[in-house]
Amino acid sequence: QVQLVESGGGLVQAGGSLRVSCAASGRAFSSYTMGWFRQAPEKAREFVAALSRSGGSTSYTDSVKGRFTISRDNAKNTVYLQMNSLKPEDTAIYYCAARTDPFTSRLARHYDYWGQGTQVTVSS
Repeated sequence: QVQLVESGGGLVQAGGSLRVSCAASGRAFSSYTMGWFRQAPEKAREFVAALSRSGGSTSYTDSVKGRFTISRDNAKNTVYLQMNSLKPEDTAIYYCAARTDPFTSRLARHYDYWGQGTQVTVSS
């Protein structure tokens, strides 16, 4: 019902910034709670950030608080993750996800739809 396509990943030096985007199609975007997860090689998928349907409620994992900002533009059916002050440990494949429940969640199993991921590499 919903296709999610990430873009904007790439290579950046430590301390730099990058914004990844996730474009949604196939279903009313404003009906979904959105989230970002990441997965580094040989590590489990990790919650990064989530955003409510209206954009009024956010949730972040502790390691990115103050550096990352999740936002959405419902008119464009797009969710963003602005990443500032990047660190090498932020290197991972970043995935966007959508869930029909109106509340944010940190659990991957609560999300119904997933994008293909975009690689973010932070060099030192």
